[in-house]
Amino acid sequence: MLSHEQIWTAIDRLAERHGFSPSGLARRAGLDATSFNRSKRIGPDGRKRWPSTESVSKVLAATNATLDDFLRLIEPRESAPRMTIPLVGMTQAGSGRLFTDEGMPAGGPGWEEIEFPDLGEDRAFALEVQGDSMQPLYRDGDILIVSPSADLRKGDRVVVRLREGEVLAKELKRRTARTIELVSLNPAHEDRVIGVAEIAWIARVMWVRQ
Repeated sequence: MLSHEQIWTAIDRLAERHGFSPSGLARRAGLDATSFNRSKRIGPDGRKRWPSTESVSKVLAATNATLDDFLRLIEPRESAPRMTIPLVGMTQAGSGRLFTDEGMPAGGPGWEEIEFPDLGEDRAFALEVQGDSMQPLYRDGDILIVSPSADLRKGDRVVVRLREGEVLAKELKRRTARTIELVSLNPAHEDRVIGVAEIAWIARVMWVRQ
């Protein structure tokens, strides 16, 4: 499992490798210059603050680094532990028979899998983006690593499958006991408000492989 300290160490090493301070790397990635300041890594209440998936994705793009490059910076002398996870197309995700009630792929003959660094999420699988609903952040063909067991917070990128079969990839705006509000990442697609009873499963986007 990747720790809070390891993730921030990798960001610091990535900045150093490319001749930046943590603030300089944040600016290069189009983020607020204070995003990676050490003072922001622990909240006022003492709780650990983690960099968002979007922030990591942006610094990788800004430095032309891959996720494997990033993970090697965590433990440069050792290989990061890896796991094999199911790979499902976004269209396939609309088929209820492919998933358990907990939102995990059920498997079967010819099931595709990919190898991926172990992120400490036992219940994780890969979704291949199909279409333009997540542009400009994610493109057709990108692989999203998602977890239906991860905690959800405002601003998280999520994939939601409705009981009727529709699959949505959006940003979580608000969650109540009765509904969830979703913001589209692509302005050409509408925001949605969905009743909790309509949802088969919801999974948080943990990483993206572009």
